[in-house]
Amino acid sequence: MKIEQVTNLKRQATKILDELHRDKEAILITEHGQPSAYLVDVDDYELLQRRLKLLDGLAKGERDILSGNTHSQAEAKEKLKKWLS
Repeated sequence: MKIEQVTNLKRQATKILDELHRDKEAILITEHGQPSAYLVDVDDYELLQRRLKLLDGLAKGERDILSGNTHSQAEAKEKLKKWLS
């Protein structure tokens, strides 16, 4: 992973963004030697957001199973039939 100081980002934003789009590698931005933010390509960010949404859905399903909040196949078919109508 590439690391850039925030001052370099301010001075060379166009160059750094060109490298980001070309290499598709996140850049860690530091301030006073400490990690401050990540700079990522828009397509990569949107892909990460879609993946997180999917993982959230899976986690919710697991919580429902563990708490017993489930339906039989027949109940699920009936609910889907109503939902899709």
